[in-house]
Formats: sequence, C-alpha cells, structure tokens
Amino acid sequence: MGTPTLWIGFNACVLALLALDLGIFHRHARAVSLREAAAWSAFWVALSLGFNVCILFAHGTAPAVEFFTGYLVEKSLSLDNIFVFLLVFRAFGIDPRFQHRVLFWGVVGALVMRGGLIGIGTVLVNRFSWILVALGAFLVLAGVRMLFEGPPKLHPERNPVLRWARGIFPVAHGETGARFFSRENGRRAVTTLFLALVVLEGADLIFALDSVPAVFGITRDPFLVYTSNVCAILGLRAFYFLFAGVLPFFRYINAGISAVLIFIGGKMIAEPWVRVPTRVSLAVVATLLGAALVASLLAARGSETTPA
Repeated sequence: MGTPTLWIGFNACVLALLALDLGIFHRHARAVSLREAAAWSAFWVALSLGFNVCILFAHGTAPAVEFFTGYLVEKSLSLDNIFVFLLVFRAFGIDPRFQHRVLFWGVVGALVMRGGLIGIGTVLVNRFSWILVALGAFLVLAGVRMLFEGPPKLHPERNPVLRWARGIFPVAHGETGARFFSRENGRRAVTTLFLALVVLEGADLIFALDSVPAVFGITRDPFLVYTSNVCAILGLRAFYFLFAGVLPFFRYINAGISAVLIFIGGKMIAEPWVRVPTRVSLAVVATLLGAALVASLLAARGSETTPA
C-alpha cells in the first residue's frame, strides 16, 4: 500500500515533528518534568492512533489492524530500551538537563537504522521464502532467552564501538554542557554525551534485530512495518521520562514480552501450514501483555500490603 507519495509524505511529517521538537519545544537544555513527559506521551500515542485511523479509512480494516498490531508489539518491545537508557545515563553520569538531547539524536539514528534493516528484510523476505521460518526460529530463541535470562545485559565500558570511538577521538574533560564535541588543547574531542549516544545506538541495533523481524511476523507490507516502527520509536523519549522510575515495579513485563516473541516466532514458523489471522494475533498479543501488566500490579500491591 506504500506509494511513493505516502512514503515521502510520512517521512516529511516525521522530519517536521522532529524539527519542532528540538528546535522549538526543547531548544534549551532542561530536565523533563513528569507532567511534561505524560503530555508528550499522550501526544505521540494520539498521533499514532490518528495515523491508524487514516489507514483505516483510506485502505480498509486489514491494513489498519496490521499497523495497530505491529505498533503494539513495537511499543512493548521498546520497554527494554528504557532500562538501557537508564543504565547508560547512570553509567556516564549524564545530567537530566541533557538527557533529552541525547535521546533525540538517538531516535534519529534509530530511525535510519530501522529503515535500513526493514529495507534489507523486505528484500530477503521477497526473495527467499524460507527466511520467515528462520526469523521465526530466531524470535522463539530470543523469547526463551529473555524469559530465563531477562533483558540483555549491557556493559557500556565493554562496548566495542565505544572503544573504537575512544581510540579515534580524545575524550574531553570538565564541563562541556550540551555539546557532543569540544576543543581541548587545540584538538577536537568527544564529550560524555557523545559516548553515551554511541552506546545507545549500539544497543538499539541489538534490540532492532528482535523487533523488526517481529513486525514482519505481523505484516509483509514494508510501509506498515516501517510506520509502526517509527510511530513506536517517536514516543520512546517521552515514555522514558514517564516510566523509567516505575518500570522496575512491573516485574512480569519481561515475561509478557518474551511470550509475545515466542508467539510471533511460532506463528512465522507455522505459517506455511497454518495461517493465523491478524485479528487473532492482535488479541493474543494484547492478552499476553495485559496479563503481564495485571500480574505485575497485583504483585506490587501484594508486596506493599505484606507486613515487614
């Protein structure tokens, strides 16, 4: 369904929104309040659902359900990114005033990487029919690994790209504000903000290897795969500032995400023999995530009422 006009129009809107975000609303470095994060989260979700409604009226129910299912899957998988953001910012000691700037450019890089991976995935899926079975097996293994090991462990100091960056550029010391680059002793140096950005981009590439195949398990339309990814990523910064402090209390969220990956992977493996309708996939994904959320809330409430 993705005509050149749709591709150009969608990307133009995304670029305009990003320009407004950084150029006007977050022009000056400052910490993002909880109220502001909630407002921005609501805005990005409403914008994504509005786009979903446009797909519904312009192209029918089936593409709209596929987009919404892909968006829901991407949104749930992106929760792991929030843990990574928190870990990286703590590891590098990034001032809350500058975190939005790092996340902004991290999102820009993530959009470029996701676009490239989706393009490669589309070519592979169209050329090799067996690739879906292989991707399905990969998702099942990823889901099982996450179920028993938890989210991927991130050690910023061991990141090979970070080592490369430190080997190429000198690292600036002292106060550098919101800058990614600085001059020190007459040489260009990178700041801790840049190093944090490098680690975030590397981590997103790892997460994309799970999330992009998962959406291909929902729909084969590259436009729907791309737009559901982009809509989920655009709201990720606001979700970080809103949920970073409370996510550790949702102890069963990772189990729910693991179950979603295993389900979609199994669906892709079985597709040559059994085709699961997208509406059924949506119901299963929503049920798994809802059950994980309810179980987490009940567990949190139980721990509060348990006497010391």
